[in-house]
Amino acid sequence: MARVSDTPLTGRRRLFGDDELIVTKTDPTGRITYANDVFVNISGFAENELLGQPHSMIRHPEMPRAVFKLLWDRIQAGREIFAFVCNRAKNGDHYWVLAHVTPNFDAAGGIVGYHSSRRTMADRALDAIEPLYRALNEVEHGGDRKEALVRSSARLEAEVARLGYPSYDRLILDLGR
Repeated sequence: MARVSDTPLTGRRRLFGDDELIVTKTDPTGRITYANDVFVNISGFAENELLGQPHSMIRHPEMPRAVFKLLWDRIQAGREIFAFVCNRAKNGDHYWVLAHVTPNFDAAGGIVGYHSSRRTMADRALDAIEPLYRALNEVEHGGDRKEALVRSSARLEAEVARLGYPSYDRLILDLGR
């Protein structure tokens, strides 16, 4: 299977219905174990192309690494997170989602995987998030990747505060309504 990252970006935004919900499940390493029909349709992949693959296969290259670091830090600590995410479809289109990601636990309390439900994003949320994510990407490109990620994470906190929110979570909850 050709890698989605080898497909040029189209600049076209895909939309899905406000009444639709994208659902995926992964193992603890982020490999897809379940994909609902809405996800299959919007991603442009067949189900058999998705199952067993890392969820990062749909990561849009303009999605800030700092947001994914926050997401992974949170869910690996056993907590849920809401985040605005831009994903990449198989053909190079993109689609924005409000993602709710939660860990799944076994009887002993160990994490056995993750569940993600995603819905459409309001235009007002997109208007606020796109410039924020562009600012993070400016910090993340060039130089040492680890240092850039540290700077981007700090910039995320600073930008959220500048927008008048005490945390990324409050920003997402407010804009996600």
